[in-house]
Amino acid sequence: MFELRLICPEDRVEPLSDALEALEALSVSVEDADADTAAERALFGEPGLPPPAQSWSRSRVVALFGAEAPAREAARLLALQDFWDGGCQIAAIAAVPEQDWVRLTQAQFEPVPITPSFWIVPTWHQVPAQAERVIRLDPGLAFGTGTHPTTRMCLRWLAAHAPQGQRVLDYGCGSGILAIGAALHGAAAVDAVDIDPAAVQATQDNAAANGVVLRAGLPELAQGAYDTVLANILATPLKVLAPLLAAHVAPGGALVLAGVLERQTEELQDAYRPWLALQVADREDGWVLLVARRA
Repeated sequence: MFELRLICPEDRVEPLSDALEALEALSVSVEDADADTAAERALFGEPGLPPPAQSWSRSRVVALFGAEAPAREAARLLALQDFWDGGCQIAAIAAVPEQDWVRLTQAQFEPVPITPSFWIVPTWHQVPAQAERVIRLDPGLAFGTGTHPTTRMCLRWLAAHAPQGQRVLDYGCGSGILAIGAALHGAAAVDAVDIDPAAVQATQDNAAANGVVLRAGLPELAQGAYDTVLANILATPLKVLAPLLAAHVAPGGALVLAGVLERQTEELQDAYRPWLALQVADREDGWVLLVARRA
């Protein structure tokens, strides 16, 4: 494998990426050329919202080719299309070192402690001796491996408020990690729903691998009232879903929301105020866990 690495100004990123794809690059990625310097600019988008108004002033565009010859030919053809006159320049054409990608990926995922006795453990790791409850989970197509603060906060809440004998809903289940956590903490019935069929399949597979029984399906599977409703999504869809999620909370039940940045707390509280009073129950790395109980 060979990489063609280029530096280009903001207004040339899109046409350059399109040209590289037309030249049959195996992949094209874009990153901040000033990353890890004083000029670095953090840009964040969120589903349901327009993309950030600005991009990086200088971008590093990396195109992957199967061999050196097509990488050099791509660079030659780009020169004929006046990309260099537009401010783009070649940073390097270099071989990509051979890697054991499976081992490299696995090395990024260590066992994650939720509490001293509750752990998320990939299948290639030994279970820690102190772990009394374990979710066996490998990274896959669906969100939720236990490494993100929002997932950890939800699982910590479940460990502290075990849904023993309860009916639980995991809305936007991703990998099914929260649904499995609820089942391991004594939930009598768990429904896990997601708009993505791949997430539904991942949840079913992960539940089977962990020996727990739950129902997984598309959102219409969720029916009636639940003692605990969990939703780890993002602020914008959580606001849209406010009346629906609130309606699923049984009298005396809890609504647990994650995927919310600290600065978004008030707008979420305002969105749910007609039905429930959300309070901050946990904080981690700029994210909050919001919880409400129906009287």
